[in-house]
Amino acid sequence: MKLFSEMNLKPGLVAALNRMNFTKATEVQEQVIPVAIGGKDLIVRAKTGTGKTCAFLIPIIQGSGTQRGPEALVIVPTRELALQIYEVANKLRLDHRESVAVVYGGASINVQIQNLRKNPSMVIGTPGRIIDLMERGALGLNRIRYMVLDEADTMLDMGFIDDVEYILSQTPDTKQTMLFSATIPQKIMGVARKHMHNSEFIRIGSEDEIIVTQIKHSYAVCDNRLKFATLMSYIHQCNPKKAVIFVQTQYAADAIHDALKKQGIDTVLLHGGLTQAKREHSLQEFRRRARFLIATNVAARGIDIAGISDIINFDVPDDPHIYVHRVGRSARMEADGRAFTIVNGEQTNIIRDIEYSTNIRMERLTLNTSQYANIRAFQRHDRFNRRPFNGGGRGFKDSDRGRHNFMDRQHRRDNQHSGYNKFSGRVGRR
Repeated sequence: MKLFSEMNLKPGLVAALNRMNFTKATEVQEQVIPVAIGGKDLIVRAKTGTGKTCAFLIPIIQGSGTQRGPEALVIVPTRELALQIYEVANKLRLDHRESVAVVYGGASINVQIQNLRKNPSMVIGTPGRIIDLMERGALGLNRIRYMVLDEADTMLDMGFIDDVEYILSQTPDTKQTMLFSATIPQKIMGVARKHMHNSEFIRIGSEDEIIVTQIKHSYAVCDNRLKFATLMSYIHQCNPKKAVIFVQTQYAADAIHDALKKQGIDTVLLHGGLTQAKREHSLQEFRRRARFLIATNVAARGIDIAGISDIINFDVPDDPHIYVHRVGRSARMEADGRAFTIVNGEQTNIIRDIEYSTNIRMERLTLNTSQYANIRAFQRHDRFNRRPFNGGGRGFKDSDRGRHNFMDRQHRRDNQHSGYNKFSGRVGRR
């Protein structure tokens, strides 16, 4: 791997990277940075956890000038990812003139407007809030030189692609556009062709390597009543060092969080029903000390936390694309990791679909659940427990499912990432 000091970067930028203990470029950084510095539009397909953030921030900071107002716009699907990129960008910026602003739903728009009045050189944000700020006249894009779409496939999954196209249409044709994604669906390619000029396609790894090869994949089959017992058995028999447990609904996240707490297991909670302050606190606690993070799928998108050893799918995703995004949270930066999925007897076909689509083998585990069989995470009298999770078969059963289909764009933007977890169960094929 190439040293950053060998890449003809500004001395201050190399020094900032060294302060972050980054001396060698990862594969995606080594391939992307020289091409991006050269000014070419880029489509980059790379699995999660490969260092994509620095791959686009370094060329932007390397080429930044003295322009007042935004010259770089980074669009991301979630506020958590926006905040992570904001943190890295602040560590890399060379002087006070290269200020960075972050904008997202669920936080005070007036505070964000005040920050934009300081003429930051880079704006990082989610699509809905960016458009809101544009419509209020607080964010002008007529002088944008660099445009980044990060986790483009996730934005497609979450229904934001029309908003992204609108934002792109309001930027200068002369801008440099960089698109990063773990997978490149046809609709993403269509957006790229429409808004890019003579772009270069950089592929890191083969299609079969979209799921990190360092991950060991396994699953267990059980009756729905024993799902929590199976989870407890996996925790005690496999002893995860640091794990994310994925569920489909906020209700399930709350119930499992409370049940694990009662068993003396250190866990924190992350879903769209929490305030932004509570979500940020949960992430801080998970980074610092907590062993388990209970999360809904959308709430955890874009999370990049070092040291995650296990991904546990308490509720199985029926779309292999969602499985890819989930398990990519472990085995970051070439570390080893494990992915464990719990299914009932009617869902084993989903395991076969995931294996076929991702070219992996999932080992079936036999776990002893007898000592946990009497523990109930979900109360029988609760109305949510009248049906099994995932409906006992393919597809998700969530009270929020399908709301997106009935919202106009403005209503979706108003609720984007603001504690209204409208997508907590909508992950079927599109």
